[in-house]
Amino acid sequence: MDLTRLTISEALEKIKNKEISIIELVRSYLKQIENLNKTIGAYITVCREDCERMGPILQEKLDCGENIPLAGIPMALSDNIITRGVLTTCASKMLHNFIPQYDSTVNEKLRHSGAILLGKLNMDEFSIGSSNENSYFGPVKNPWDPERVPGGSCGGAAAAVAANMACFALGSDACGSVRQPSSFCGVVGLKPTYGLISRYGLIAFASSLEQIGPITRTVEDCAIVLNAIAGYDPKDSTSANIKHPDYTAFLKDNIKGLKIGLPKEYIEKGLQKEIKQKLCEALTVFESMGAVVEEISIPMTKYAIPAYYIIASAEASSNLARYDGIRYGYRAEDCESLEELYKKTRSEGFGFEVKRTIMLGAYFISRNCYDSYYKKALKVRRLISEDFKKAFNDIDVIITPTVPKTAFKTGRKDDPIQMCMSNIYTVSANLAGLCAISIPHGTDCNGLPVGLQLIGKPFDEGTLIRAAYAFEKNT
Repeated sequence: MDLTRLTISEALEKIKNKEISIIELVRSYLKQIENLNKTIGAYITVCREDCERMGPILQEKLDCGENIPLAGIPMALSDNIITRGVLTTCASKMLHNFIPQYDSTVNEKLRHSGAILLGKLNMDEFSIGSSNENSYFGPVKNPWDPERVPGGSCGGAAAAVAANMACFALGSDACGSVRQPSSFCGVVGLKPTYGLISRYGLIAFASSLEQIGPITRTVEDCAIVLNAIAGYDPKDSTSANIKHPDYTAFLKDNIKGLKIGLPKEYIEKGLQKEIKQKLCEALTVFESMGAVVEEISIPMTKYAIPAYYIIASAEASSNLARYDGIRYGYRAEDCESLEELYKKTRSEGFGFEVKRTIMLGAYFISRNCYDSYYKKALKVRRLISEDFKKAFNDIDVIITPTVPKTAFKTGRKDDPIQMCMSNIYTVSANLAGLCAISIPHGTDCNGLPVGLQLIGKPFDEGTLIRAAYAFEKNT
Protein backbone atom coordinates (compact mmCIF):
# COMPACT_ATOMS: atom_id res chain seq x y z
CA MET A 1 0.00 0.00 0.00
CA ASP A 2 1.32 3.44 -0.97
CA LEU A 3 0.85 5.46 2.21
CA THR A 4 1.41 8.76 0.39
CA ARG A 5 -1.88 8.29 -1.48
CA LEU A 6 -3.93 8.34 1.72
CA THR A 7 -6.06 11.39 2.46
CA ILE A 8 -5.84 13.02 5.89
CA SER A 9 -9.01 11.29 7.09
CA GLU A 10 -7.84 7.89 5.79
CA ALA A 11 -4.39 8.27 7.35
CA LEU A 12 -5.83 9.33 10.72
CA GLU A 13 -8.17 6.32 10.70
CA LYS A 14 -5.35 3.87 9.95
CA ILE A 15 -3.09 5.41 12.59
CA LYS A 16 -5.91 5.25 15.13
CA ASN A 17 -6.58 1.59 14.32
CA LYS A 18 -2.81 0.84 14.47
CA GLU A 19 -2.79 -0.35 10.86
CA ILE A 20 0.13 1.97 10.21
CA SER A 21 2.45 4.00 12.43
CA ILE A 22 3.28 7.68 12.26
CA ILE A 23 6.92 6.76 11.63
CA GLU A 24 5.97 4.67 8.58
CA LEU A 25 3.79 7.44 7.19
CA VAL A 26 6.47 10.11 7.59
CA ARG A 27 9.18 7.94 6.03
CA SER A 28 6.93 7.23 3.04
CA TYR A 29 6.61 10.96 2.36
CA LEU A 30 10.32 11.61 2.84
CA LYS A 31 11.04 8.83 0.32
CA GLN A 32 8.54 10.35 -2.14
CA ILE A 33 10.20 13.77 -1.80
CA GLU A 34 13.63 12.20 -2.33
CA ASN A 35 12.42 10.49 -5.52
CA LEU A 36 10.49 13.37 -7.08
CA ASN A 37 11.78 16.71 -5.88
CA LYS A 38 14.63 16.94 -8.38
CA THR A 39 12.04 16.62 -11.15
CA ILE A 40 9.17 18.66 -9.68
CA GLY A 41 11.17 21.24 -7.68
CA ALA A 42 8.40 21.67 -5.10
CA TYR A 43 10.61 21.92 -1.99
CA ILE A 44 13.24 24.50 -1.13
CA THR A 45 13.98 23.01 2.30
CA VAL A 46 13.29 19.48 3.58
CA CYS A 47 13.19 19.02 7.38
CA ARG A 48 14.28 15.37 7.38
CA GLU A 49 15.92 15.31 10.82
CA ASP A 50 13.02 17.08 12.53
CA CYS A 51 10.51 14.72 10.88
CA GLU A 52 12.38 11.61 12.01
CA ARG A 53 12.68 13.06 15.52
CA MET A 54 9.01 14.06 15.85
CA GLY A 55 7.54 10.80 14.50
CA PRO A 56 8.41 8.59 17.51
CA ILE A 57 7.50 11.36 19.99
CA LEU A 58 3.99 11.78 18.55
CA GLN A 59 3.50 8.01 18.25
CA GLU A 60 4.34 7.60 21.94
CA LYS A 61 1.89 10.36 22.93
CA LEU A 62 -0.81 8.78 20.80
CA ASP A 63 -0.19 5.34 22.30
CA CYS A 64 -0.57 6.90 25.75
CA GLY A 65 -4.08 8.08 24.85
CA GLU A 66 -3.43 11.78 24.22
CA ASN A 67 -5.92 13.56 21.95
CA ILE A 68 -3.94 14.75 18.91
CA PRO A 69 -6.28 15.92 16.10
CA LEU A 70 -3.69 15.71 13.29
CA ALA A 71 -1.58 12.96 14.83
CA GLY A 72 1.52 12.62 12.66
CA ILE A 73 0.01 13.96 9.42
CA PRO A 74 2.93 15.14 7.21
CA MET A 75 2.40 18.62 5.79
CA ALA A 76 4.38 21.45 4.22
CA LEU A 77 4.26 25.25 4.14
CA SER A 78 4.92 27.78 1.42
CA ASP A 79 8.23 29.49 2.06
CA ASN A 80 6.61 32.82 2.95
CA ILE A 81 5.15 31.39 6.17
CA ILE A 82 7.51 31.90 9.09
CA THR A 83 8.92 28.77 10.78
CA ARG A 84 11.12 29.09 13.85
CA GLY A 85 14.57 27.60 13.26
CA VAL A 86 13.79 26.63 9.65
CA LEU A 87 15.07 28.53 6.62
CA THR A 88 12.35 30.88 5.29
CA THR A 89 13.32 32.50 1.99
CA CYS A 90 10.17 33.65 0.14
CA ALA A 91 11.99 31.99 -2.81
CA SER A 92 14.23 35.06 -3.01
CA LYS A 93 17.96 35.69 -2.94
CA MET A 94 17.12 38.54 -0.57
CA LEU A 95 16.22 36.04 2.18
CA HIS A 96 18.41 33.14 1.08
CA ASN A 97 19.93 32.83 4.59
CA PHE A 98 17.03 33.99 6.82
CA ILE A 99 16.28 31.65 9.74
CA PRO A 100 13.44 33.11 11.87
CA GLN A 101 13.48 33.20 15.66
CA TYR A 102 9.71 32.91 16.03
CA ASP A 103 6.82 30.90 14.60
CA SER A 104 3.82 31.90 12.54
CA THR A 105 0.52 31.29 14.32
CA VAL A 106 -0.61 28.73 11.73
CA ASN A 107 2.57 26.66 12.13
CA GLU A 108 2.23 26.87 15.89
CA LYS A 109 -1.38 25.64 15.70
CA LEU A 110 -0.50 22.81 13.34
CA ARG A 111 2.38 21.72 15.55
CA HIS A 112 0.12 21.64 18.60
CA SER A 113 -2.40 19.63 16.56
CA GLY A 114 0.27 17.02 15.90
CA ALA A 115 1.04 17.75 12.24
CA ILE A 116 4.64 17.17 11.14
CA LEU A 117 6.42 19.75 8.98
CA LEU A 118 8.07 18.04 6.01
CA GLY A 119 9.61 21.26 4.74
CA LYS A 120 9.20 24.61 3.01
CA LEU A 121 7.78 24.88 -0.48
CA ASN A 122 8.90 26.71 -3.59
CA MET A 123 6.87 29.68 -4.82
CA ASP A 124 7.06 32.79 -6.97
CA GLU A 125 9.48 35.22 -5.32
CA PHE A 126 7.66 37.12 -2.56
CA SER A 127 4.36 35.71 -3.99
CA ILE A 128 4.70 37.86 -7.12
CA GLY A 129 3.77 35.78 -10.14
CA SER A 130 1.20 33.39 -11.60
CA SER A 131 3.32 30.52 -12.89
CA ASN A 132 5.96 29.71 -10.24
CA GLU A 133 8.74 30.50 -12.69
CA ASN A 134 9.89 33.58 -10.72
CA SER A 135 11.74 31.71 -7.98
CA TYR A 136 15.41 32.23 -7.13
CA PHE A 137 15.59 28.45 -6.57
CA GLY A 138 14.25 27.56 -10.01
CA PRO A 139 10.78 26.86 -11.41
CA VAL A 140 8.30 24.28 -10.17
CA LYS A 141 6.95 21.73 -12.67
CA ASN A 142 3.35 20.57 -12.94
CA PRO A 143 3.14 16.88 -11.88
CA TRP A 144 0.53 16.24 -14.61
CA ASP A 145 2.91 17.49 -17.33
CA PRO A 146 6.44 18.69 -16.45
CA GLU A 147 6.45 20.93 -19.52
CA ARG A 148 3.66 23.01 -18.01
CA VAL A 149 3.52 25.37 -15.04
CA PRO A 150 1.83 24.41 -11.76
CA GLY A 151 0.40 27.91 -11.35
CA GLY A 152 1.44 30.58 -8.90
CA SER A 153 2.37 31.93 -6.62
CA CYS A 154 1.96 28.78 -4.50
CA GLY A 155 2.84 26.33 -7.26
CA GLY A 156 5.13 24.37 -4.96
CA ALA A 157 2.31 23.75 -2.50
CA ALA A 158 -0.16 22.57 -5.16
CA ALA A 159 2.47 20.45 -6.93
CA ALA A 160 3.56 18.83 -3.64
CA VAL A 161 0.01 17.78 -2.76
CA ALA A 162 -0.76 16.63 -6.32
CA ALA A 163 2.46 14.56 -6.51
CA ASN A 164 1.86 12.99 -3.05
CA MET A 165 4.88 14.81 -1.62
CA ALA A 166 2.76 16.23 1.23
CA CYS A 167 -0.55 15.15 2.72
CA PHE A 168 -1.60 18.80 2.72
CA ALA A 169 0.00 22.22 2.42
CA LEU A 170 -0.63 25.84 3.32
CA GLY A 171 -0.06 28.74 0.98
CA SER A 172 -1.12 32.36 0.74
CA ASP A 173 -3.72 33.77 -1.64
CA ALA A 174 -3.62 37.43 -2.72
CA CYS A 175 -5.36 37.16 -6.09
CA GLY A 176 -5.92 33.43 -6.52
CA SER A 177 -2.46 32.19 -5.53
CA VAL A 178 -3.94 29.13 -3.78
CA ARG A 179 -6.90 28.49 -6.09
CA GLN A 180 -5.21 28.95 -9.48
CA PRO A 181 -2.39 26.42 -8.84
CA SER A 182 -4.92 24.08 -7.21
CA SER A 183 -6.92 24.18 -10.44
CA PHE A 184 -3.80 23.63 -12.58
CA CYS A 185 -2.71 20.66 -10.42
CA GLY A 186 -6.10 19.03 -9.79
CA VAL A 187 -6.37 19.53 -6.02
CA VAL A 188 -8.63 21.44 -3.60
CA GLY A 189 -7.59 24.98 -2.65
CA LEU A 190 -9.44 27.26 -0.22
CA LYS A 191 -9.07 31.01 0.14
CA PRO A 192 -10.77 31.74 3.51
CA THR A 193 -12.49 34.98 4.42
CA TYR A 194 -10.00 37.72 5.22
CA GLY A 195 -9.49 37.61 8.99
CA LEU A 196 -10.58 34.01 9.62
CA ILE A 197 -7.02 32.68 9.78
CA SER A 198 -4.20 34.52 11.54
CA ARG A 199 -1.75 36.27 9.23
CA TYR A 200 0.84 36.60 12.01
CA GLY A 201 4.08 35.25 10.57
CA LEU A 202 3.01 35.55 6.94
CA ILE A 203 5.51 37.52 4.86
CA ALA A 204 2.84 39.18 2.78
CA PHE A 205 3.42 41.20 -0.35
CA ALA A 206 -0.11 42.68 -0.40
CA SER A 207 -1.31 42.86 3.18
CA SER A 208 -4.94 43.88 2.65
CA LEU A 209 -5.52 41.12 0.08
CA GLU A 210 -3.45 38.14 1.17
CA GLN A 211 -4.84 35.30 3.28
CA ILE A 212 -3.36 31.93 4.28
CA GLY A 213 -5.33 28.95 2.97
CA PRO A 214 -5.08 25.13 2.80
CA ILE A 215 -4.40 22.96 -0.25
CA THR A 216 -5.65 19.40 0.12
CA ARG A 217 -6.72 16.38 -1.93
CA THR A 218 -10.36 16.37 -0.84
CA VAL A 219 -12.96 18.77 0.54
CA GLU A 220 -13.14 16.70 3.73
CA ASP A 221 -9.41 17.17 4.27
CA CYS A 222 -9.88 20.90 3.67
CA ALA A 223 -12.47 21.06 6.48
CA ILE A 224 -10.17 19.13 8.84
CA VAL A 225 -7.24 21.50 8.22
CA LEU A 226 -9.45 24.58 8.47
CA ASN A 227 -10.60 23.44 11.92
CA ALA A 228 -6.96 23.30 13.01
CA ILE A 229 -5.87 26.74 11.78
CA ALA A 230 -8.95 28.99 11.96
CA GLY A 231 -9.64 31.30 14.89
CA TYR A 232 -8.91 34.66 16.47
CA ASP A 233 -5.31 35.65 17.16
CA PRO A 234 -4.57 38.72 19.31
CA LYS A 235 -1.11 38.95 17.67
CA ASP A 236 -2.78 39.77 14.33
CA SER A 237 -4.58 43.11 14.10
CA THR A 238 -6.52 41.90 11.04
CA SER A 239 -7.79 38.75 12.80
CA ALA A 240 -11.58 38.61 13.24
CA ASN A 241 -12.69 38.01 16.82
CA ILE A 242 -15.47 35.56 15.99
CA LYS A 243 -16.20 31.97 16.93
CA HIS A 244 -15.89 29.58 14.01
CA PRO A 245 -17.94 26.38 13.72
CA ASP A 246 -16.75 22.79 13.33
CA TYR A 247 -16.32 22.73 9.56
CA THR A 248 -16.49 18.94 9.37
CA ALA A 249 -20.16 19.24 10.45
CA PHE A 250 -20.87 20.68 6.98
CA LEU A 251 -19.68 17.55 5.19
CA LYS A 252 -23.14 16.60 3.99
CA ASP A 253 -24.24 15.88 0.44
CA ASN A 254 -27.69 17.38 0.87
CA ILE A 255 -27.87 20.79 -0.82
CA LYS A 256 -31.54 20.81 -1.74
CA GLY A 257 -32.79 24.40 -2.04
CA LEU A 258 -29.28 25.90 -2.14
CA LYS A 259 -29.31 28.99 -4.38
CA ILE A 260 -26.35 29.19 -6.73
CA GLY A 261 -25.59 32.27 -8.83
CA LEU A 262 -23.75 32.20 -12.16
CA PRO A 263 -22.30 35.63 -13.08
CA LYS A 264 -22.85 36.26 -16.78
CA GLU A 265 -19.63 38.30 -16.93
CA TYR A 266 -17.61 35.16 -16.05
CA ILE A 267 -18.64 33.08 -19.08
CA GLU A 268 -18.00 35.57 -21.86
CA LYS A 269 -15.13 35.56 -24.39
CA GLY A 270 -11.72 34.14 -23.52
CA LEU A 271 -12.95 31.02 -21.74
CA GLN A 272 -11.48 27.72 -22.94
CA LYS A 273 -14.09 25.53 -24.63
CA GLU A 274 -13.62 22.51 -22.33
CA ILE A 275 -13.75 24.66 -19.20
CA LYS A 276 -17.05 26.19 -20.31
CA GLN A 277 -18.35 22.69 -21.03
CA LYS A 278 -17.27 21.48 -17.58
CA LEU A 279 -19.01 24.48 -15.99
CA CYS A 280 -22.26 23.58 -17.77
CA GLU A 281 -21.90 19.97 -16.58
CA ALA A 282 -21.37 21.19 -13.02
CA LEU A 283 -24.53 23.28 -13.16
CA THR A 284 -26.47 20.19 -14.26
CA VAL A 285 -25.02 18.20 -11.36
CA PHE A 286 -25.99 20.86 -8.83
CA GLU A 287 -29.51 21.08 -10.24
CA SER A 288 -29.86 17.31 -10.11
CA MET A 289 -29.09 17.49 -6.37
CA GLY A 290 -31.89 20.01 -5.79
CA ALA A 291 -29.92 23.26 -5.96
CA VAL A 292 -31.41 26.26 -7.75
CA VAL A 293 -29.16 27.92 -10.34
CA GLU A 294 -29.84 31.43 -11.62
CA GLU A 295 -27.91 33.96 -13.67
CA ILE A 296 -26.62 37.03 -11.82
CA SER A 297 -24.52 40.06 -12.71
CA ILE A 298 -21.29 41.35 -11.17
CA PRO A 299 -20.85 44.38 -13.48
CA MET A 300 -17.63 45.69 -11.92
CA THR A 301 -15.78 42.44 -12.75
CA LYS A 302 -14.03 44.01 -15.75
CA TYR A 303 -12.26 46.47 -13.46
CA ALA A 304 -11.07 43.86 -10.93
CA ILE A 305 -7.71 43.05 -12.56
CA PRO A 306 -6.49 46.68 -13.00
CA ALA A 307 -7.72 47.63 -9.52
CA TYR A 308 -5.94 44.63 -8.01
CA TYR A 309 -2.61 45.31 -9.70
CA ILE A 310 -2.59 48.94 -8.62
CA ILE A 311 -3.43 48.12 -5.00
CA ALA A 312 -1.14 45.07 -4.81
CA SER A 313 1.82 46.87 -6.40
CA ALA A 314 1.41 49.80 -4.03
CA GLU A 315 1.30 47.55 -0.97
CA ALA A 316 4.24 45.46 -2.24
CA SER A 317 6.33 48.59 -2.77
CA SER A 318 5.69 49.55 0.84
CA ASN A 319 6.13 46.06 2.34
CA LEU A 320 9.34 45.27 0.47
CA ALA A 321 11.00 48.53 1.51
CA ARG A 322 12.17 46.81 4.71
CA TYR A 323 14.69 44.68 2.79
CA ASP A 324 17.67 47.02 2.75
CA GLY A 325 20.67 44.81 3.58
CA ILE A 326 21.05 46.29 7.05
CA ARG A 327 19.01 44.19 9.47
CA TYR A 328 18.76 40.71 7.90
CA GLY A 329 18.91 38.90 4.61
CA TYR A 330 21.21 39.48 1.67
CA ARG A 331 23.79 42.28 1.82
CA ALA A 332 25.83 43.46 -1.15
CA GLU A 333 29.60 43.63 -0.74
CA ASP A 334 32.19 46.30 -1.55
CA CYS A 335 29.94 49.31 -1.04
CA GLU A 336 31.51 52.68 -0.30
CA SER A 337 28.40 54.42 1.05
CA LEU A 338 25.07 53.63 2.67
CA GLU A 339 23.20 54.74 -0.44
CA GLU A 340 25.29 52.41 -2.59
CA LEU A 341 24.64 49.56 -0.13
CA TYR A 342 20.88 50.06 -0.44
CA LYS A 343 21.01 50.22 -4.24
CA LYS A 344 23.29 47.23 -4.78
CA THR A 345 21.55 45.06 -2.18
CA ARG A 346 18.09 45.60 -3.62
CA SER A 347 19.30 45.39 -7.23
CA GLU A 348 21.10 42.08 -6.61
CA GLY A 349 18.72 40.61 -4.03
CA PHE A 350 15.41 41.03 -5.86
CA GLY A 351 14.43 39.32 -9.09
CA PHE A 352 13.11 41.13 -12.18
CA GLU A 353 9.40 40.61 -11.44
CA VAL A 354 9.75 41.90 -7.87
CA LYS A 355 11.68 44.97 -9.00
CA ARG A 356 9.08 45.74 -11.66
CA THR A 357 6.30 45.48 -9.06
CA ILE A 358 8.15 47.75 -6.62
CA MET A 359 8.68 50.41 -9.30
CA LEU A 360 5.05 50.26 -10.42
CA GLY A 361 3.84 50.51 -6.83
CA ALA A 362 6.09 53.47 -6.08
CA TYR A 363 4.71 55.19 -9.17
CA PHE A 364 1.06 54.54 -8.25
CA ILE A 365 1.43 56.04 -4.77
CA SER A 366 3.65 58.95 -5.78
CA ARG A 367 2.31 62.43 -5.11
CA ASN A 368 1.33 63.12 -8.71
CA CYS A 369 -0.36 59.74 -9.31
CA TYR A 370 -2.00 58.86 -5.99
CA ASP A 371 -5.44 60.31 -6.82
CA SER A 372 -5.44 59.16 -10.45
CA TYR A 373 -4.50 55.53 -9.75
CA TYR A 374 -4.37 54.30 -6.16
CA LYS A 375 -7.32 56.26 -4.80
CA LYS A 376 -9.43 55.35 -7.83
CA ALA A 377 -8.52 51.65 -7.43
CA LEU A 378 -9.71 51.76 -3.82
CA LYS A 379 -13.05 53.18 -4.99
CA VAL A 380 -13.37 50.37 -7.55
CA ARG A 381 -12.61 47.86 -4.81
CA ARG A 382 -15.52 49.21 -2.78
CA LEU A 383 -17.84 48.99 -5.79
CA ILE A 384 -16.82 45.37 -6.40
CA SER A 385 -17.59 44.57 -2.76
CA GLU A 386 -21.01 46.19 -3.14
CA ASP A 387 -21.70 44.12 -6.27
CA PHE A 388 -21.08 40.91 -4.34
CA LYS A 389 -23.03 42.09 -1.31
CA LYS A 390 -26.02 42.82 -3.53
CA ALA A 391 -25.73 39.42 -5.24
CA PHE A 392 -25.57 37.56 -1.93
CA ASN A 393 -28.89 39.08 -0.85
CA ASP A 394 -30.60 36.57 -3.16
CA ILE A 395 -28.18 33.64 -3.44
CA ASP A 396 -26.04 31.44 -1.18
CA VAL A 397 -23.05 30.59 -3.39
CA ILE A 398 -21.55 31.91 -6.63
CA ILE A 399 -20.16 29.44 -9.17
CA THR A 400 -17.46 30.29 -11.75
CA PRO A 401 -14.53 28.65 -13.51
CA THR A 402 -11.35 28.92 -11.43
CA VAL A 403 -9.22 29.92 -14.42
CA PRO A 404 -10.00 30.76 -18.07
CA LYS A 405 -7.53 28.16 -19.39
CA THR A 406 -5.86 25.00 -18.10
CA ALA A 407 -2.13 24.92 -17.23
CA PHE A 408 -0.02 26.59 -19.91
CA LYS A 409 3.47 25.65 -20.98
CA THR A 410 6.55 27.10 -19.31
CA GLY A 411 8.33 30.08 -20.81
CA ARG A 412 5.43 32.53 -21.00
CA LYS A 413 6.32 34.52 -17.89
CA ASP A 414 7.48 37.44 -20.03
CA ASP A 415 3.88 38.02 -21.14
CA PRO A 416 2.54 40.06 -18.18
CA ILE A 417 -0.93 40.49 -19.72
CA GLN A 418 -1.36 36.72 -20.03
CA MET A 419 -0.17 36.29 -16.45
CA CYS A 420 -2.69 38.87 -15.25
CA MET A 421 -5.61 37.27 -17.07
CA SER A 422 -5.03 33.87 -15.48
CA ASN A 423 -6.41 35.38 -12.25
CA ILE A 424 -9.44 37.11 -13.77
CA TYR A 425 -11.98 34.83 -12.03
CA THR A 426 -10.22 34.60 -8.66
CA VAL A 427 -9.09 38.15 -7.87
CA SER A 428 -12.52 39.62 -7.02
CA ALA A 429 -12.88 37.42 -3.93
CA ASN A 430 -9.67 38.94 -2.54
CA LEU A 431 -10.75 42.51 -3.29
CA ALA A 432 -14.10 41.89 -1.58
CA GLY A 433 -12.68 39.83 1.33
CA LEU A 434 -14.83 36.78 0.51
CA CYS A 435 -14.19 33.06 0.89
CA ALA A 436 -13.70 30.93 -2.23
CA ILE A 437 -12.72 27.37 -3.03
CA SER A 438 -11.40 25.61 -6.14
CA ILE A 439 -12.31 21.95 -6.58
CA PRO A 440 -11.24 19.54 -9.33
CA HIS A 441 -13.74 18.77 -12.08
CA GLY A 442 -12.24 16.37 -14.59
CA THR A 443 -9.70 17.12 -17.31
CA ASP A 444 -9.52 18.79 -20.71
CA CYS A 445 -8.63 17.13 -24.04
CA ASN A 446 -4.92 17.21 -23.09
CA GLY A 447 -5.55 15.38 -19.83
CA LEU A 448 -4.94 18.52 -17.75
CA PRO A 449 -7.04 19.23 -14.64
CA VAL A 450 -10.00 21.60 -14.78
CA GLY A 451 -11.00 23.53 -11.67
CA LEU A 452 -14.41 24.76 -10.54
CA GLN A 453 -14.66 27.78 -8.21
CA LEU A 454 -17.32 28.42 -5.58
CA ILE A 455 -17.45 31.83 -3.86
CA GLY A 456 -19.23 32.34 -0.54
CA LYS A 457 -20.33 35.10 1.80
CA PRO A 458 -17.87 36.44 4.40
CA PHE A 459 -17.26 33.83 7.14
CA ASP A 460 -19.66 31.38 5.47
CA GLU A 461 -17.02 28.75 4.74
CA GLY A 462 -19.47 26.15 6.08
CA THR A 463 -21.91 26.62 3.18
CA LEU A 464 -18.99 26.64 0.75
CA ILE A 465 -17.70 23.34 2.15
CA ARG A 466 -21.19 21.79 2.07
CA ALA A 467 -21.68 22.69 -1.61
CA ALA A 468 -18.16 21.61 -2.59
CA TYR A 469 -18.43 18.32 -0.67
CA ALA A 470 -21.81 17.48 -2.23
CA PHE A 471 -20.41 18.15 -5.70
CA GLU A 472 -17.31 16.07 -4.99
CA LYS A 473 -19.38 13.12 -3.78
CA ASN A 474 -21.69 13.22 -6.78
CA THR A 475 -19.09 13.45 -9.55
